[in-house]
Amino acid sequence: MTAIIAHRGARSLAPENTLAAARRAHALGADLWETDTAVAADGGLFLMHDDSMMRTTDVAARFPDRVPAPFSTYTLAEIRTLDAGSFFERDDPFGQVAAGAVTAAELASYRGERVPTLREALELTMELGWRMNLELKAQPRPNDTFDVVGAVLALVREVGIGPEHLLFSSARHEWLKALKGARPEFEVQALLGLFPDDPIDFSDPFFDAFNPRITRVTDEQLAEQLARGIRLNPYTVNEPENMARLTRMGITGLITDFPQRGARA
Repeated sequence: MTAIIAHRGARSLAPENTLAAARRAHALGADLWETDTAVAADGGLFLMHDDSMMRTTDVAARFPDRVPAPFSTYTLAEIRTLDAGSFFERDDPFGQVAAGAVTAAELASYRGERVPTLREALELTMELGWRMNLELKAQPRPNDTFDVVGAVLALVREVGIGPEHLLFSSARHEWLKALKGARPEFEVQALLGLFPDDPIDFSDPFFDAFNPRITRVTDEQLAEQLARGIRLNPYTVNEPENMARLTRMGITGLITDFPQRGARA
């Protein structure tokens, strides 16, 4: 059965990479959620995709003299003062507010939503009896040499989360190999095609699965790898006809902004 993986939570129905988006995806019946690791100036771990925070928070209003500085120049305490929810109603990034798929009560609840710490996200995942795909992302300067793997594994130990609730993905394949060397019980999935020049190479047997950018691969390539027993979770697959076609093909999982289109509630 094809797994439905909620990309940054149910980000078409709730503000991305927030606990609200995670809860929404879980309520929809998604099999797991995917989210992004970010590191604050003081080493605090939190969830954020973009380097600048301007798209998904009110950082420009709260710290007007410091934008568009990357999140790596803000302390975790400063980041926690930001509103990471109000943008959703204002921008309606997937047109679902206009379509009536998000209620007024839900929109009101998103206002003032905080940027979650990674600890909060891990604890929520365990509380829900659910699973997270945690992407280990390269960090902007001055944290570009930060030991992301070491810091994340230290928090994983503190929280006590295990492989039944957590797996890791990254375009930094050497990070996944280092992580697996330290904690071999955790599943690691290699992101492919993150940037236009990145090779699409399914040949390394080290990884538990490959997550290719869907626009960089053909159905024939996917079918060939599936026939070899390779597990594949392409991203980002949003259109119902594409989700249905890949499911019929026997794809392992679909990373999607629309878990409501494929999840089993």
